[in-house]
Amino acid sequence: QVQVVESGGGLVQTGGSLRLSCEASGRTFIPYAMGWYRQAPGREREFVAVIRWSGDTNYADSVKGRFNISRHKVRNMVYLQMDNLNPEDTAVYYCNARAYGATNGYWGQGTQVTVSS
Repeated sequence: QVQVVESGGGLVQTGGSLRLSCEASGRTFIPYAMGWYRQAPGREREFVAVIRWSGDTNYADSVKGRFNISRHKVRNMVYLQMDNLNPEDTAVYYCNARAYGATNGYWGQGTQVTVSS
């Protein structure tokens, strides 16, 4: 069984920054990829960023140049550095940890990010 826990959300003003953290824990779990998704009220959950254990990264167009995803070199942890935030970034941010060969990974409970105008 795998547990995924996010942290680091909060309230910031437009132009501010936040750094989210996510840790996936499990006895034998080794991630193939870990990533971030977000969901605002009344909207579908959308992809934000992902990092594969190969080191490759991908970002949604809406956050390119502003967000950076990275991983811990030993632990099953990823970080999302969010800079130049705007109100459109307001959402619950969910972390997903996926093993190789799995279509859907394990989800955390989310962390709230609110950006005020």
